[in-house]
Amino acid sequence: MAITVVGSVAFDTVETPAGRRERMLAGAATYFSLAASYFTKVRVIAVVGEDFSSRQEAVFQARGIDTSGIERAPGKSFFWSGSYLDNLNEAKTLQTDLNVFANFEPKIPAGYQDSEFLFLANIDPVLQKKVRDAMPSVKLVCGDTMNYWINDHRDNLLQVLKGLDVLLINDTEAKLLSGIKNPVKAAQDVLGLGPKALVVKHGEYGATAFFGRSIFHDGAKTPHHPFRAPALPVSEVVDPTGAGDSFAGGFFGYIASQPELTPAVFRRAMFYGGVMGSFTVEKFGTERLQELTRDEIEERFALFRELTHLD
Repeated sequence: MAITVVGSVAFDTVETPAGRRERMLAGAATYFSLAASYFTKVRVIAVVGEDFSSRQEAVFQARGIDTSGIERAPGKSFFWSGSYLDNLNEAKTLQTDLNVFANFEPKIPAGYQDSEFLFLANIDPVLQKKVRDAMPSVKLVCGDTMNYWINDHRDNLLQVLKGLDVLLINDTEAKLLSGIKNPVKAAQDVLGLGPKALVVKHGEYGATAFFGRSIFHDGAKTPHHPFRAPALPVSEVVDPTGAGDSFAGGFFGYIASQPELTPAVFRRAMFYGGVMGSFTVEKFGTERLQELTRDEIEERFALFRELTHLD
C-alpha cells in the first residue's frame, strides 16, 4: 500500500556538540519518506531548486521512493540553518530561506491518485487542505503542524484538522493549540477540533496517543485511555534534526504496511515510530536512515518489546 507525502525537501546546515555539517539533504518530507520506505511504498510531493542534483535524487531512488511529484523550479531549494550547542532538545534557528518553497503549489501526479494513505507534513495549512481535498479517496490521513501555523494561521489550520484521522504534534504545540496547560485536557480539547486520534510527541521521553472518534477498521471500540510509548534510550545524540519526522514516517509507514488498522497495530506503529526516530539522531541529517537495514529495525523493535513488555 502506498503513502503520498506532501512537504519540504530541503538543505540544512546544522551544528551540534558532535560537529557541524553544511547543506545536508533534509526537509520534513525527506525524513518522513526515508523512514516510511522501510515499511511501504512512498510517493513525494515537493518542490526543489536548481541546487537539487542527481546526487540528492539518488538518495530517494535508492529507497525506491517515487519522486515524480517533486517539482523542479528556477532558484534555490528551501534552506535552514540551526544550532543545538546550547540545548540538544531545542534548535536555535540561525537562518531560514524559503527560496522556491515560497511559491510552492503542490501538483499531484495522476499516478499518485490511487494512494491509500496521505501524510500532510509541516507546511502551510492552505496547501495541506488543497492536497487533502484533491485526494478524497484515501482511507487514512495523518498530518503535522508547528507553532507558526498555530499562532498566525489558526483559522486555516482548523479547516485542516477537520479532515485528519491522526494529528502528530509535540507537547508545546498541543498546549498552544488548545490554550490549556494540562496535557490530558489539552489533548481532549485538540480532539474536539476534528482529528479522530492525536499522537503527542515528547522527544526523548516518547509519545502518547489519545483517541476521540474511532479510526479502526476491525470494528474495535475506541480506547478510553491514552497509550504511552516510551523512547528508547540512546547512548549519544549526534543530531536531533528530523527525529519527529522520522517518528511520523515509521509510525505511518508501519500502519500502511498492515492489512487493517487495529488498536494493536496502532500501538506497534508508535513503537516503530520511536525506533526510526532513535536511528535518525545517531548521525547527522539523513545519514543513518540511508544506510539502515530492516533487520536492524526489527532488532531494535525487539529491544523495545523487551524493555517495555509490549504484547
